[in-house]
Amino acid sequence: MEDIKTDSRRLEELNIEERRKKILELLHQEGKVKVVELSKLFAISEVTIRGDLDALEKEGLLERVHGGATSQYRTYYNMNFHDRMETNEEEKRRVAVEAASMINDGDTIILGSGTTPLYVVRELKDKKNIIIITNSLSVAQEAGHNKNIKFILLLGGNFNTEYQFTSGDDAISQLGIYKADKLILSSDGVSAEYGVTTYHHLEAELNRQMIARVSKTIVVADYTKIGRASFAHIIGTDKVDCLITNQNANKDELAAFMDRGIEVRLV
Repeated sequence: MEDIKTDSRRLEELNIEERRKKILELLHQEGKVKVVELSKLFAISEVTIRGDLDALEKEGLLERVHGGATSQYRTYYNMNFHDRMETNEEEKRRVAVEAASMINDGDTIILGSGTTPLYVVRELKDKKNIIIITNSLSVAQEAGHNKNIKFILLLGGNFNTEYQFTSGDDAISQLGIYKADKLILSSDGVSAEYGVTTYHHLEAELNRQMIARVSKTIVVADYTKIGRASFAHIIGTDKVDCLITNQNANKDELAAFMDRGIEVRLV
């Protein structure tokens, strides 16, 4: 918390909603927070901090422990697609804007499933003659509203009704006949040690095939995903060309990515 302590005057002026959002940022960066330290950081009473943590726990955003709280990130896995869209919405939008800036007119792009790729599609309104290949029904439907999208190919296969994506042998076989310029890949975890991971193990092999079919792999992840490892491994960091995330992501992890020659864009 050292970097944030230098800005204590500003932190003292935060309203309740802003303060709780900052607490969650600290929690995602460090894995746990302590009541005593937060009280000093925000210059408010420990009673008030406990009230903040209790409220955030009721929302399923953290888990209270003696003296503080730990991350309850697993709760995100249990959210439906709509709730995921609204979680860290502004951070995802910023990532999406940057990802869209890397798409050129005439590109063929593969878009994986997840909420951030859906935000990316919404930012392609000024691009011309784009071809989209995707296993996400939500992405395909959103792209269908953009008259500048030249062609949309929705991969068939086993359909996950809860999260609106296809996977399996049929999707993999169909993907194998195509080649694209760029892949926009979302994930549930991006770690220098464990690579890119996903909660949906049935989709992992399709994601690997997507990477094999493109010239450039762009991983999009809001700051909460950085430094985390999920259930199923997709690829190591050596297969990632560019990572787009938020400026408040774990700095040690970002440094490790850059040390490995990965282009890191912070928004």
